[in-house]
Amino acid sequence: MDTTTGTATATTTDGHSGAFTLENLKRILREGAGADESVDFDGDILDTDFEELGYESLALLETCGRIEREYGITLDDSVVGDVRTPRRMVEVVNEHLDRVTPA
Repeated sequence: MDTTTGTATATTTDGHSGAFTLENLKRILREGAGADESVDFDGDILDTDFEELGYESLALLETCGRIEREYGITLDDSVVGDVRTPRRMVEVVNEHLDRVTPA
């Protein structure tokens, strides 16, 4: 944990380190489920419901699996049902990273 920023960092399975960000989530969403061309990923999507962004539960399940593999964490099964927005997904992933990152 970076004590100056309070941000958890972790080395991913592909060698990258750092906190999980909205940019990481956007990349994983695009790679896993594709991007709905009507969705402006460059706009303010932090608090937009995943369903409004065109991502149903199956796409989110795939996204969670990719996050788990890349970041070496295990997300609770409830994440897919409970996490409704990109902001909350980023928060949940960083909470999990906090738990596995040595102080």
